[in-house]
Amino acid sequence: MGYIRFLYEDKICFGQLQGESIEVLDRSYLEKGCRKTGQILQAEKVRLLSPVEPTKIVCIGLNYAKHIEELGHTLHDDPVIFLKPVTSLVGPEDEIILPPMSQQVEYEVELVVVMGKTAKYITEDQAEDYIFGFTCGNDVTARDLQKKDGQWTRSKSFDTFCPIGPWVVTDLDHRDVKISSVLNGEVKQSAGTSNLINSVPKLVSYISQIMTLNPGDLIMTGTPEGVGPMKAGDVIDVEIEGIGRLRNLVR
Repeated sequence: MGYIRFLYEDKICFGQLQGESIEVLDRSYLEKGCRKTGQILQAEKVRLLSPVEPTKIVCIGLNYAKHIEELGHTLHDDPVIFLKPVTSLVGPEDEIILPPMSQQVEYEVELVVVMGKTAKYITEDQAEDYIFGFTCGNDVTARDLQKKDGQWTRSKSFDTFCPIGPWVVTDLDHRDVKISSVLNGEVKQSAGTSNLINSVPKLVSYISQIMTLNPGDLIMTGTPEGVGPMKAGDVIDVEIEGIGRLRNLVR
């Protein structure tokens, strides 16, 4: 079962995916009092959008040991966090646009947390109660600019640099699922979330000590080793066990 945001007859709608059918909801699935309208659509008749519209996208860097090694970084005592702007957000089948100022744009598969309730100063034990679900994400990065700048804002913030989707699932056991990236049919990254240095509950709690997390906000939990470049014409898939596949064309 997945929750989606989609375009139907030029209108943005929300729904619950049931196989090849969609049960249309009367408002966002993140809003209190959300109900089914009784309208059923065929999935092939709609265009999927990014499943949520967050107020912010909080990202975690250096959260897999082997990725730290491949980038030549060192392990930090606390989670490394940064932000991507909401203007970087795109959905399934949308294009990733290569910016002229970068010559090395890379893929990064990530498990993405979708917040369900407002969270501030919560503990790790409370974190699960504040999570709505999970989706797939690609933390697209201009690696040459990241190395040049020494900090990550420019390299992570271009429009289209945050594909997420295709839907949000609520019943995922996030502690040990396989995540992978596939470039033009070839597997490039493959790891399990059991290898996360900082667990999902720790990340939610830690971030809530710094900033208020709102319903729909996203937490990108970090990428494993195997990151690499994309070029125009490439097709990049990021896949997460128990969620599905997010596909984007590079242009």
